[in-house]
Amino acid sequence: MDLIIIDLKRRGYSETLEIQRDLQKLRIDEKIGDVLLIVEHDAVLTMGTRGKDSNVLADEQILKEMGIDIAWVERGGDVTYHGPGQMVGYPIINLENFGKDIRRYISNLQDVIINVLKDKYDVIGEKQTGEQTGIWIKNEKITAIGISIKKWITMHGFAFNINTDLSHFDLIVPCGLSGTGVTSVEKLTGQKADYGQIVKLVIDEFLKVFGYTARYMRLDELMESINEG
Repeated sequence: MDLIIIDLKRRGYSETLEIQRDLQKLRIDEKIGDVLLIVEHDAVLTMGTRGKDSNVLADEQILKEMGIDIAWVERGGDVTYHGPGQMVGYPIINLENFGKDIRRYISNLQDVIINVLKDKYDVIGEKQTGEQTGIWIKNEKITAIGISIKKWITMHGFAFNINTDLSHFDLIVPCGLSGTGVTSVEKLTGQKADYGQIVKLVIDEFLKVFGYTARYMRLDELMESINEG
């Protein structure tokens, strides 16, 4: 199976959310194949379907001064932070090709990051499910996972802390879980990571775990191919 990979580079959350929704509809209508969006967001707090205002610790004025917006979205989970230095992956894929097995899908997403951490840094990541869904290094989360599914087509995905400014997580109760922390590749290794190299490793591992072959495209190229079709 081919997987269209689109690197959106640095892009705002709201714009990317609309791109996701458009691509999900196109995938439902079978006008495109499976897609993996890669993006690095400007600073933003996102609230999932279990989000609680009380888990945002900073008041609105402080967030405004910091240039951090809040977005309510249809993914599962509570509040999380996205920002520079964090790799975000949004798979828009048809789960009918994976037995309509949501647990398997989430487990596969976790395996992607866990395998990269083990192979590159000899770091052991652990899977958690339910309210703690993501990848953990002991009591600190390094990757958040939140998805939504419509007619078996996925949206949203994973956020992997590479060189993320972890102080921004102090603005919230991450994922609504008190008494836990967050970590990053930079924190684990004590030095800035090669962001581009890790992105490539994650993409390669995603292809391997899910059994895809890569087809790299720009977003405008994909949209032009639909119009021409």
